[in-house]
Amino acid sequence: AALQKLRGRGDLSAELEEMLAEQAATKGQRARKPWELFQTRAVRRQLLSIVVLSSAMQLCGNDSMYFYAAYVFQEAGIPQEKIPYVVIGTGSCELIASATCNMIIDYAGRRPLLLGGYSFMAGWAIIFMVALSQQAQVSWMPYLSMVCIFAYILSFGIGPAGVTGVLPSEVFDQMSRPAAYMICGSLLWFNLFLVGTAFPFIVKSLGHFCYVPFFLVCICTAFYVGFFLPETKGKSFLEISEEFKKWNFKTHNRAFPYKGPKEIKSTEL
Repeated sequence: AALQKLRGRGDLSAELEEMLAEQAATKGQRARKPWELFQTRAVRRQLLSIVVLSSAMQLCGNDSMYFYAAYVFQEAGIPQEKIPYVVIGTGSCELIASATCNMIIDYAGRRPLLLGGYSFMAGWAIIFMVALSQQAQVSWMPYLSMVCIFAYILSFGIGPAGVTGVLPSEVFDQMSRPAAYMICGSLLWFNLFLVGTAFPFIVKSLGHFCYVPFFLVCICTAFYVGFFLPETKGKSFLEISEEFKKWNFKTHNRAFPYKGPKEIKSTEL
């Protein structure tokens, strides 16, 4: 009845069956605390994935683009009184891109959107630094900088911004999801504070090449997504768990064969 109220009329047997199977797999277990996830081998790869992606959300430099937006728009010749409205337009682009991501995520898949988003951001970061360094010498460089700002924000919105938030619900079981979301939220706020505090010093030290650290974050995150994050599109939680099980117990398969959720004892965790 609750599913019908949420989804509307239709065949909900497959979704209900998946929920009941996950419920049976976690029967008799209690909800885990955040610190317990770090001690549980069975969720080690899942935890590493959300730590990497939640941290990259803030460390990729998207919010720092707004730091340069007013300066770049002024150099491009936009009247001073119009600049605040153009800056609002950049935020609107991120909102539209995130909404678009939510509409296509089930068709495109999680990995392609994340991989493409961070890869494009890395490319635009290089172009943006080159454009900043040449603005005084080349007359059209401010316009290229404007393009980079919008393209960087759109790449962030269409990939990382729209995908990262849904991953904890897909890779963690019902007993671990609340703790996983607590860890994600804590990392988001901590890294936002870190970037906001450190960015002025980065600009002072690196000047026009201040996006080198963010470029490295985007490259490393794209590498991690491409090689270590399995696709979750169209898979049940149990199928996703099997994908992660290969990594979590890869080096311990012989000595410590994997056991299902109901067979794992607290002393083994």
